[in-house]
Amino acid sequence: MPDVMPDVMPRDTPKPQPDRPDRVHVSRVRVIAGFAVIYLVWGSTYLAIAYAVRSLPPVLTTAARFVVAGGILYVYAWWRGAPKPAWAEWRAATVAGAVLVVGGTATVCWAEQWVPSGLTSLLCATVPLWFVLLEWMAPGGQRPHGLVAAGVALGLIGIAVLTNPLGETAAGGRAVVAAAVLVVSSILWAVGSLYSRHAVLPESAVLGMGMQMMTGGLLCIPAGYLIGEHPTVDLAHVPAAAWIAVAFLTFVGCLVAFTTYLWLLRVSSPSRVATHAYVNPVVAVVLGWAVGGEALTGRMLVAAALIIGAVVLITSGQQRVTLGDVAHPGLPVEAS
Repeated sequence: MPDVMPDVMPRDTPKPQPDRPDRVHVSRVRVIAGFAVIYLVWGSTYLAIAYAVRSLPPVLTTAARFVVAGGILYVYAWWRGAPKPAWAEWRAATVAGAVLVVGGTATVCWAEQWVPSGLTSLLCATVPLWFVLLEWMAPGGQRPHGLVAAGVALGLIGIAVLTNPLGETAAGGRAVVAAAVLVVSSILWAVGSLYSRHAVLPESAVLGMGMQMMTGGLLCIPAGYLIGEHPTVDLAHVPAAAWIAVAFLTFVGCLVAFTTYLWLLRVSSPSRVATHAYVNPVVAVVLGWAVGGEALTGRMLVAAALIIGAVVLITSGQQRVTLGDVAHPGLPVEAS
């Protein structure tokens, strides 16, 4: 959702402003290439997950790739001179990792056993909607108005259209349950991201994310066993496509796209970076149809228009309120 999904960046990480005089100046070509990475890579991770879970246990596979990716980020941050994390920071990272990786990412991988990747991406795209509702329900929270309120209403209608159990996209009991799990995972992603804003996490975004990935990945191991997954897969018979998908999710989805995302936050405006929240599901739906052979129904197209329109309204409305605190999911849930 998914990863990544919104802000999972530590609260002390400076947020760039569009008119900030000390903005880093880079070539237009590099900036365009950076946006192409987060658009295409994060948009394609949903299809990669679909290929992986056809042959590998979804939760235990999530554990492996997040432990590896998180370990690499942690070592890189240490090599760059980041201070050793305090126990309070490890505790906060463990809580965030449990909610974001186990609750908000492993559940997405589990659900994609029955829900097509394009439909999954649309349900995960509702994270900004849950951000608004959760912030409203928090003590001292403000009721959404204007474009944000319209976006929330539109998003709820889109979810209802997409998950209607009588519709052709939700045929079968397991698909209905899996779609409901995806809605819950999006809510949990928003909860974990909001928690991370105020938690005691390292100032280094790379270090903090590495800690959350590692702890969340480790917690996926008992979670996988609890739901009946066992590492008894005959690895010799796992198709190459599954291994390529896991490698892509681990090294490209988590590492390359994540570091590109952080770089874009330094050299571009928050409003532009936030556009990944509604471009990624479009890419995912197109790839699921064109490459994965997934059905593209009228109900799905209507729901896509409603949900993506809702995300545009929510991000645009909140940028008018406070330009430096864009309400978007940060990293998609599958690339946390």
